[in-house]
Amino acid sequence: MATTAPYQQMIFVNLPVNDLDASKKFFTELGYTINAQFSDENAASVVISETIVAMLLTKPFYATFTDKEIADATKSSEVLICLSAESRDKVDELVEKAVAARGTASDKVQDMGFMYGRAFDDLDGHTWEVVWMDPAAVQG
Repeated sequence: MATTAPYQQMIFVNLPVNDLDASKKFFTELGYTINAQFSDENAASVVISETIVAMLLTKPFYATFTDKEIADATKSSEVLICLSAESRDKVDELVEKAVAARGTASDKVQDMGFMYGRAFDDLDGHTWEVVWMDPAAVQG
């Protein structure tokens, strides 16, 4: 008797970008891949994990999905995107890759012993937090 895996809910984070090619280059330099099946001249599908996808949308295309004004993420915060990391070193590694790819690291480091986090802004000012938490603390 065949069993099916339980449904895995996904998240698709849609982000407006100024320069789609530059943003694609930025995220591939972080080690992520572009899913060409869901990418074109208006959008790029950045695969972060099996259940997380960042959809980078040109601002004119993004505007077709909302009647609201598109925030300038370099001047105001519209969302904080937080990714988990498997270790403290992996937190630092991803932030360092972001800076090398022309992103901007936050000066804030959250170090509570059992939890460690840093953040960076991508090319369009969207803030990405990267956090490691000691698995023993989660189970306790």
